[in-house]
Amino acid sequence: MADPLVSSLKIAASGMEAQSTRLRVVSENVANAETTGDTPGADPYVRKTVTFGATLDEVTGANLVRVTDIGTDKADFESTYDPGNPAADENGYVKRPNVNMLTEMMDMREANRSYEANIQVIKQAREIINMTIDLLRS
Repeated sequence: MADPLVSSLKIAASGMEAQSTRLRVVSENVANAETTGDTPGADPYVRKTVTFGATLDEVTGANLVRVTDIGTDKADFESTYDPGNPAADENGYVKRPNVNMLTEMMDMREANRSYEANIQVIKQAREIINMTIDLLRS
């Protein structure tokens, strides 16, 4: 049986790593929210998505979170009339990325809060370890 504090630290660290990846993907989506194709009628930037999964840590027996896939959103592109755009088709319409800024901001906020919660777990575990060391010194 593994030490519960070590398990807690590993679980929190895996959560931080997964949420860090999620924040990176959200940032990429936000940065490319206006990126259209290079040629007339070409597809624009496609929103990326993150899928999480559980993996068993053989040493501690803890279920850790991990990113299982960075995929693409299957939502349709919006088209806007912009005949002067180099990416406009023969009718003057430009395909826009399927990135919704409200969704991205909500994802960013949720990932940030999850990341902070994992930091708190690590702080609490560290505090318990320090208290145990202080007790052993007495």
